[in-house]
Amino acid sequence: MMNASSNPNSIMSTTQQASGLKTYFKTPEGRYKLKYEKTHPSGLLHYNLGKSVTQVTLAHLKDKPVHAMSSSSSSIGISSGVKSAAAKFLGGGNGSRALSFVGGNGSSKSSSGVSKVGSLGTSYTNSYTPNLNFDGKGTYLIFNVGDAIFISDLNSQDKDPIKSIHFSNSNPVSHAFDSDAKDGHDLLIGLNCGDVYSVSLRQQLQDGGKKLVGAQHYNKDGCVNNSRCTGIAWVPNGDGIFVVAHADGNMYVYEKSKEGSGDPSFPVIKDQTQFSVSHARYSKNPISRWHICQGSINSIAFSSDGGYIATVGRDGYLRVFDFKTEQLICGGKSYYGALLCCTWSMDGKYILTGGEDDLVQVWSMEERKIVAWGEGHNSWVSGVAFDSYWSAPNTDGTGESIVYRFGSVGQVS
Repeated sequence: MMNASSNPNSIMSTTQQASGLKTYFKTPEGRYKLKYEKTHPSGLLHYNLGKSVTQVTLAHLKDKPVHAMSSSSSSIGISSGVKSAAAKFLGGGNGSRALSFVGGNGSSKSSSGVSKVGSLGTSYTNSYTPNLNFDGKGTYLIFNVGDAIFISDLNSQDKDPIKSIHFSNSNPVSHAFDSDAKDGHDLLIGLNCGDVYSVSLRQQLQDGGKKLVGAQHYNKDGCVNNSRCTGIAWVPNGDGIFVVAHADGNMYVYEKSKEGSGDPSFPVIKDQTQFSVSHARYSKNPISRWHICQGSINSIAFSSDGGYIATVGRDGYLRVFDFKTEQLICGGKSYYGALLCCTWSMDGKYILTGGEDDLVQVWSMEERKIVAWGEGHNSWVSGVAFDSYWSAPNTDGTGESIVYRFGSVGQVS
């Protein structure tokens, strides 16, 4: 994928609007005007940029667990800004799901699966008692703030957290949920120190404490890689296989059924600038190491069928790999700076990316290039997501209308 057909000067020129979203997208063929925009006033999100980076995941449990009642865990520190942001973005008020479009592993899923939103900076100071009156539909909102993971019932009116899990050794920075997990461990949590845990979400909700229970520990104390975990994802239809990306440009493949840590004995990477794959010599985790790039991998996302994985990194490149054959298929570079986020369309035909050039780029897998890009952000684009719950109206009534709707999140409103 190359963006040779785009004109850099046309991106930076034209009118300079004072503030707010621009109402068009540019493509090599011309401009496409947005039908309407749905946004929130800047005063709605009460957060301080840089205090913490929050990832939000929606998790659907098919059978709702019984929550443990514990007075010791009833007080949870979290700001009203996070509550209002989660409620407004993920189903509060009028029931809309403005940015809850993407699967917990980066792939799009149906409403019975899991969705994920991009980044949101926040701080937390206040304490309150959560409301434990639920309607039993079993859909939960998982997000990390500071040194804790918080879990809320999405179907509750106020979205107050019903559970907090605290980490003493490092901050959680990434998580993913698998609604089809077979042995109970369906939630992955990656830490800033590089450690990774797999746990049962149901078991965490049933326990009254503030620590992980029944966890499997991977990369303990950084025995495999001691750099920050930058992304974590279940392989769709992978039967317990997941991948973990790190800030040193390496990505590791794990099998949930194998031991949590061991000596993988991977060879030394001779050329940091070249893509390479190495397999472990012993039957322990991780089972393979993918060296993607020199510098941090910032985000990873699987296509919905698990056939392809997309990565974006500090070097500004989008790379798309065939996960089964472990081959680099295609890629392309940002207009400027690092790429920070990526996601797939539901049908696997398009990839969204966002980054330090303040642009949202639409990449076509068929054409192997950028086919559209959107301006309007006044800061780095830290989250992108397709809307898997929305279908376009068929205007002429004669055939199927294929329209994609997506959202993006900037680091500054």
